[in-house]
Amino acid sequence: MSSSKTNDLQTLDRLTGGAFTAATSGERSARVREWLLSEPSLEQMNEVFHELSARDKGAAKALRERIEELRRARQQDAVAAEWSARALELLEVARLNIADALAWQRDAAKAGAPLSREPLAGLKTRLAERVRLIEDLQHQVMVQRETAVLLTQRIEVLSTKSLTEAQAAHEALSVDVQQWQSQAQTLQAEPVWPSVDLKFPPMLESVGVQLKAVWEAFAEALAVAHRAWDDPQAPMPPVPVWREDIARHRGAAQPEPAPAAPPRTPKVDPSQRQALRQQATQAVLEVLQAVEKEVSEGHGKATAGAAASLRQVLKQHGRHLDTALDARVHAALTAAGELEGWQRWRADQIRQELVAKAEALMKPVDPAPAGSATEAAGVAAATGPVASEPQASSGPVAEGASADNPSGGASQDSSEGLVPPPAAASAAREVRKVPALGGRKMQEALRQLREAWKQTDQGGLPNHGLWRRFDAACNEAYSAVQLWLDQTRQSAAAQRTQRTGLIEEVRQWTAAHAQDTDWRGQIRALHQFGERWRSAGHMSEKAYAEMQAQWKKVIQQAGERLHAAQQGSMERRQALIARAREMAAQPALRIDAVKALQQQWQQEAQAVPLERKTEQKLWDTFRAPIDEAFQRKGQERQQQAASLSERDRAVLEASRALDAANAEGDVSKIRQAMAALDAALKGPTAAAASAPAAPASVKAGAGAAPAAAGQAQTPDVSTDGSADSAADPAGLGAAEAPVAPDEAALQPVKPAPRAVVAVRGDDRPGARGAAPAVPAGRRDARPGAPARSGERGSRPDRFQDRPARHEDREERGPRLADAAFRAQREARERAELALRKLAAQAHGETLTQLLAAWQNRQPEQVPTAQALGRAVNAATRQAWVQALGAQPGPEALTALLRLEMAAEAPTPAEHMPARRALQLQLLTRRNEPGPRETWGQDVAAALAGAHSDGAARRLTGALRHLLRG
Repeated sequence: MSSSKTNDLQTLDRLTGGAFTAATSGERSARVREWLLSEPSLEQMNEVFHELSARDKGAAKALRERIEELRRARQQDAVAAEWSARALELLEVARLNIADALAWQRDAAKAGAPLSREPLAGLKTRLAERVRLIEDLQHQVMVQRETAVLLTQRIEVLSTKSLTEAQAAHEALSVDVQQWQSQAQTLQAEPVWPSVDLKFPPMLESVGVQLKAVWEAFAEALAVAHRAWDDPQAPMPPVPVWREDIARHRGAAQPEPAPAAPPRTPKVDPSQRQALRQQATQAVLEVLQAVEKEVSEGHGKATAGAAASLRQVLKQHGRHLDTALDARVHAALTAAGELEGWQRWRADQIRQELVAKAEALMKPVDPAPAGSATEAAGVAAATGPVASEPQASSGPVAEGASADNPSGGASQDSSEGLVPPPAAASAAREVRKVPALGGRKMQEALRQLREAWKQTDQGGLPNHGLWRRFDAACNEAYSAVQLWLDQTRQSAAAQRTQRTGLIEEVRQWTAAHAQDTDWRGQIRALHQFGERWRSAGHMSEKAYAEMQAQWKKVIQQAGERLHAAQQGSMERRQALIARAREMAAQPALRIDAVKALQQQWQQEAQAVPLERKTEQKLWDTFRAPIDEAFQRKGQERQQQAASLSERDRAVLEASRALDAANAEGDVSKIRQAMAALDAALKGPTAAAASAPAAPASVKAGAGAAPAAAGQAQTPDVSTDGSADSAADPAGLGAAEAPVAPDEAALQPVKPAPRAVVAVRGDDRPGARGAAPAVPAGRRDARPGAPARSGERGSRPDRFQDRPARHEDREERGPRLADAAFRAQREARERAELALRKLAAQAHGETLTQLLAAWQNRQPEQVPTAQALGRAVNAATRQAWVQALGAQPGPEALTALLRLEMAAEAPTPAEHMPARRALQLQLLTRRNEPGPRETWGQDVAAALAGAHSDGAARRLTGALRHLLRG
């Protein structure tokens, strides 16, 4: 079994190029990556991963990632096949629901299907194209519906015009109607017509039927008018305006009779007159009863026809009616007119509101500040009746005429004020208008207004005069929408150009820095590229998704070398971490080796920077074993000195006393406790200087051995420090200092210097005597050399009484224990923090007291100079007191601005222009002191003014910084 397994490992090793026999983990990882470049099969990768993961998980990481990538690719292929089948089903059905197509893309993205790869990318494009065609077809149906409504309105308007105008416009209108019918048939023949929403086919059919009926009625009435125009015996058309034109034409065609004497009024027989009255009463009563019935039942449309019949009967028999019946007829006609007009009045009222809203979309701006009063009055006179008087309705074709106004719509235009006087028109042209809303809001408002107008037209009779005003106002407002749309398109094009240029710049940067090793500079450049990409302007989602894919590709190519360098740096740092663990595991920690290892880490970190989190994590991992080794060493040191000394206990007690003073919150007690802690830290030296004399037996026992040793070594010493210690008046020698027992053993014993016995030199008769002895620790002339006068070495007694330099240094006390050191440091930090908090609290109370004195105008409440701090002297405080004692003046805005400038405090938005202006003025005054130098006077000026909440807040914000100095 073992031999077969060995053979398998050898085979896998040859297969992977020696990944199993490599010496280090880095070499194994490199050989595995090289082997993966040859595109091995999944079975081979699984086998190699099974064997390699048990030996080196780091080297097997690349294999695991490749295997997971292949598995994900297989899963994505299965998901792509499933969603491709669903997309094909949607495309093959005859009726495609837009909601299903949109839900397919949403659900496919949630399921993790690769929509950016084929075949899903092509299917998504086909579905989007199909949805676009359906939406375009629905939009065209809406356009056709609006076109049919407009054609119907044109036909109705022609029925109110003269016969000549109707005949002239008949041919063009016929072409438009035929074109609309052909376009409607074309829409219904589209392949995606079955997929449109169910509400659109009935809508198109209904407007087509309505247009056809109106057009056939108009054409038939026009044909009747043609025949009546040519044949005097032909019947008249049902359009009142055309009947009047034909009647005038017939009257002009007949020859005028010769003037004759006025006929004599024949005498009517009373019996014949009574018969005519009965006949007229009977004819009028039949129609009058029908009108009164319709009025009582409230039928608006039938009432109009009955009233027209009653007026026609009145034309024939009106002169034969009695007074009572005549009054009854007029009352019925008045009631019929009111019943007929209330629906029109309500519809016109709604239209008036819509017209006012449409005209309010553009605000008038007076171009000249001093306008003429007469022009304003002229404009008001021209536009006032239009907005205030109710508009007359044009009415239907057969009901718009009356006995007093048979021509129909001619009087309507004049009553609505659509043609203003020339002076008013010129004044209106001079008024410049600006949009009242933004581009998108303006577009939505126009859409809502037009939809509301369509609904009003569907429920009531049209009013062409109001429609012309409404359409003109909407068109004028749409110019602002069009300008906004143009700006949006230009902005989108500029953003696309900017992003395209940035992508090209990244490509050029990648090519220019192909050999650069300044990794920090590359990280900085890539970060700047990313910030520029994120700070670019807004784009549509589709365009942004397309450019985002290109951006990711180029930025990935730009960072490939940096990523490879960082991977190599991470491997080297892992090796340093392993060395740190080995070094920390050794029983004796070598400080020089630790420093060298840390220096290597710093060099690596400076050479190749990593992400901050990753670098901090690696540094913590590298530092942990070394910190544990040092902590272990410290614990050993603490175990050696487990017992606390008297100085340590004194420091601990002083630290606890300082914490107690912090809890009380008294500044004086805190400072006293801090002074006591400082005295405890310097305690051993002071105790050694002021300690009482030790017993004689102790002194003799302590100094016997050194004295004996000194006598044995230097029996002739007479001027040494040890001899002086015997005659010490205080009774304390070097051997009797209060030194801890463990430190006394560690201090080396200083040997006494020897006296000069002989000096090498010339001892012949007559030779110069020996040079005086040079004190120990002094460098002078060569031994035996004569002293030279006038030089530095000619006075041997100059530095004779000065001790050696190392003897001047004060002896350091014993080292504090770790617990005492940490306790005193933390207690001191807490005390300093408490002092800062108490100082800030006192500062806030001082400010509150000063502002209360300002508000109440009480100078005696001004804090003292000591409470205000060293930034305020007595003269400045006296100026503040005098300012509060005087009568309050206006608010000192300039003083507040100078104070905010001196304290570099923010200024409210409404006062920012004044602050800028003041700064510009101060720049021109060179010799004048600045706000930082005169802030005390500015405070006095502010206090002299009236108190307000805003001024108090601004003064508080400035003094919070200025009183701290």
